Amino acid sequence: MLTSKARWKVSETDELKVNYFSEQLGLSKIASRFLVQRGFTEAETAKTFLNIDESCIHSPYLLKDMEKAIERIKEGIRNKEKILIFGDYDADGVTSTSLMFLTLRELGAQVGYYVPNRFTEGYGPNEGAFRQAKEEGVSLIITVDTGISAVYEAEVAKDLGIDLIITDHHEPPPEIPDAYAVINPKQEDCFYPNPNLAGVGVAGKTAHALLGGLPEQYLDLIAIGTIADLVPLTDENRFFASEGIRRLSKVQRPGLKALMDHCGINPQELTEESVGFGIGPRLNAAGRMDSADPAVQLLISEDMLEADELAVMIDDLNKERQKVVADIAEEAERQVEEQGLSSVIIVGNEGWNAGVIGIVASRLTEKYYRPSIVLSIDSETGLAKGSARSIEGFDMFRSLSQCRDWLPHFGGHPMAAGLTMKTEHIQPLQKKMNEIAEATVQPEDWIRSLSVDLPVKLSEVTVEAIKDLQMMAPFGVGNPSPKILLDGVNLSVLKKIGSKKDHLKVTFKESNNMVDGIGFRMGELYDEISPNAKASVVGKLSINEWNGHVKPQVIIEDMKVDEWQLFDLRGLNDPWKQMEHLAPETVLVTMWNKESGEMAKKLPDNWEILQLPEGPEHTVTDLTKKNVLLFDLPGSMEDLKELFQKHGKPGRIYAAFIHDKDHFFEMLPTRDHFKWFYAFLIKRKSFNLQENAESLSAHKGWPVTAVHFICKVFFELGFVTINNGVVELKDNPEKKDLTESASYRRQLEQSDIEDKLFYSSNADLKQLFEGLLEETSFPVSAE
Repeated sequence: MLTSKARWKVSETDELKVNYFSEQLGLSKIASRFLVQRGFTEAETAKTFLNIDESCIHSPYLLKDMEKAIERIKEGIRNKEKILIFGDYDADGVTSTSLMFLTLRELGAQVGYYVPNRFTEGYGPNEGAFRQAKEEGVSLIITVDTGISAVYEAEVAKDLGIDLIITDHHEPPPEIPDAYAVINPKQEDCFYPNPNLAGVGVAGKTAHALLGGLPEQYLDLIAIGTIADLVPLTDENRFFASEGIRRLSKVQRPGLKALMDHCGINPQELTEESVGFGIGPRLNAAGRMDSADPAVQLLISEDMLEADELAVMIDDLNKERQKVVADIAEEAERQVEEQGLSSVIIVGNEGWNAGVIGIVASRLTEKYYRPSIVLSIDSETGLAKGSARSIEGFDMFRSLSQCRDWLPHFGGHPMAAGLTMKTEHIQPLQKKMNEIAEATVQPEDWIRSLSVDLPVKLSEVTVEAIKDLQMMAPFGVGNPSPKILLDGVNLSVLKKIGSKKDHLKVTFKESNNMVDGIGFRMGELYDEISPNAKASVVGKLSINEWNGHVKPQVIIEDMKVDEWQLFDLRGLNDPWKQMEHLAPETVLVTMWNKESGEMAKKLPDNWEILQLPEGPEHTVTDLTKKNVLLFDLPGSMEDLKELFQKHGKPGRIYAAFIHDKDHFFEMLPTRDHFKWFYAFLIKRKSFNLQENAESLSAHKGWPVTAVHFICKVFFELGFVTINNGVVELKDNPEKKDLTESASYRRQLEQSDIEDKLFYSSNADLKQLFEGLLEETSFPVSAE
């Protein structure tokens, strides 16, 4: 057996609806199943989803305070007022800042931008920046992707005589800032149809209202910020991402063209993954490592030479960021191991880069599957800045909201948050967060889950079907990339690949259908799966194009084997070395022959050995929880059957069957041999084994052992006497069959056991065990 790493939540689909969509839309069964799983019931609504266009865009004036804000901005433009765009330092923030700056510049405004430094100013609007803006003659500040929690700063702006317009998308706190206008689709009294806009989406809606139409020229920026900020790709967000990617693949502003060149992204092959894992992290890197200004400059630059220099700088910052993340993650994991795993992980250290602790929190959550808060501590100020990441079933924002007394500044979403706190409050926060988690998280939510969209047959996995699925893109939050399930398929190829042999290559087979699978960083499973096992796999479908060949491929995310497994170690030198990766407490070695004990000294000392037949002092062992190594050959097939009947059905059997003597290849005399030798004795009356056995064997072409064996059988049957090596025939012995001789029966049985257990094919051995295990009443363990 092989247990999966996650709980598989498999969706059930109505196959009648699947057939309906397949017929109405001309789609493959896989793609039609996807539409049903996503909740579509009518072909027309599915068509709208597949062919999304500008008709899904809502009027920006449906946003609360939009009309008021637009009138004030236009007034500022007419009056040549100095306008400041106040942004944020992540990818959503820098795209929002760039979009709003370019829009106002296009309208002839006197506009500048300001992105606070993460390390010296922290998150969000701040008094110092506002006072500096006032000194420079700014009379209107527009925030983008920030400001919804800036209650104090709004009062500062009012005192300074600055009109403050807040555009944001984060969760509103109980008290909304008293600004000139607040545009946020998540406000309680805002009834905008799409509450899931990213910060750049809200900025884009503002640009839409200012320009009097959809800002198509900025859809590339809206797509990048929307995808990078992980908002649901549904409703108009789906259009922003889809149309933005299409635009970005054809017309690139100088900065994005330079950045894609430096990170090896081909615009013609651009996908949401290219944006989310290529462009987004690099735009984030500037603000994580230093100032986000270079990222904004990159996006608004019109000079190719300048853009190239900025792209190199940002790419270098991203490489530096990757190293810093790796170092801090290693320290953070060490803290977790030393503290012991709790319901909510909270770790921190002085000097940790506050710009990357969110990534480290994500890594801890991924590794331990626990909500995680990572803190960067400043001993001089006594403050800690933190980033939090959560798991399904634990609302991080709501939980932190219950700890407001210790959190003067925090904000975020159910799955992620940022915070600032005094170091003296770290312990109370950890205690309280653990209490909340233990009271609210359901037991099953502590186990990672995988939502499986599409149970499919191998025959359904085709290039055409995958192309149909790609019509559902872009994928992301709210429209996740579909995960398929192949249930109980045969494996025709199983091997490790890669320079470090850390990836797994599989070929699945079902009748005449074969599909390749690749499991990145899953090479360790090679030793956990028997080639003759039937595996179940969860993964994503992709198209593999190589050397002119195009074929479907499964990107494996999780695997399991529900049935017991046979690992064939027969004939290997030191076969037990193939089991050294197993936890010692799970291994049990069976031995029938005491002579095997000498060779067994090579086994690891911490493996349990069951010497058979057992003595009364031996504790009964439950094999259902063990990986069983059948070290040597049993005395009989009945012995093997009794082992399983008495101790249960193992999840895995490792068959070595080491033995010194090959009864199977020794000559077993036939009845004709016995008849000839009996007639020979009648003529000779006696036969000296010591003196004449070799000459007789040479004369007849028999092994010497065959001559001795025949004499032994005759002796056991009472046909002859043997004294000092001389064999003499008895007068009128009782008639008996050869099988009445214990030696003859034992030789037949040992030869048969070797034939069935050692010299049989892998398939025949598996079938033999299937028969034995079917008669076992013990349940198969899930471990």
